[in-house]
Amino acid sequence: MRSGLPWAWGTTPADLARSLPVDAVLPERGEGAAVAMDRAVPVAAPAALTWRWLCQTAVAPYSYDLVDNLGRRSPRELTPGAERLEVGQRMLGVYELLAVDEGRSWTGVTTASASRPLGPIGVTYAVVPDDDAGAGPCRLVCRMTARGATSPQRLRAAALAWGDLVMMRKQLLTLAALAERDARR
Repeated sequence: MRSGLPWAWGTTPADLARSLPVDAVLPERGEGAAVAMDRAVPVAAPAALTWRWLCQTAVAPYSYDLVDNLGRRSPRELTPGAERLEVGQRMLGVYELLAVDEGRSWTGVTTASASRPLGPIGVTYAVVPDDDAGAGPCRLVCRMTARGATSPQRLRAAALAWGDLVMMRKQLLTLAALAERDARR
């Protein structure tokens, strides 16, 4: 696992060491070795509420709407039914859901058309409670993996890591702020 920019942002050593479902999507060893990009933010809201906001990525990207959402503002209120995620569903317009661990994480891989420019990219978004009950603060963690076995793949992964850092930082901070706002209500 790589640490430091652009490979990791906002992460703790525990975030980087944590096993996530995406780790099995693109293996880190062998012919198709993958590189990981980890991003995380603390959230002063319960895990269940943070999960609900994370599921909103089925509706909108929550990063820079001008770039990711054709200028439409991502909703600032929860969309009824958005929390019902299903395998095969499209997330953020580019990922197809491979697995959903209700209340904890969703994992996807880029669709065929989204994979063309950079190759397949896997992702897990997870809500990690700070306590066993999940009633206190939590962390919103994301790990993306991309092919990195060859020099051209590593160059593409590095370009992706820098671009993603900007977009995902905004996304995670926005989702955290909305969850925290709702927790204060």
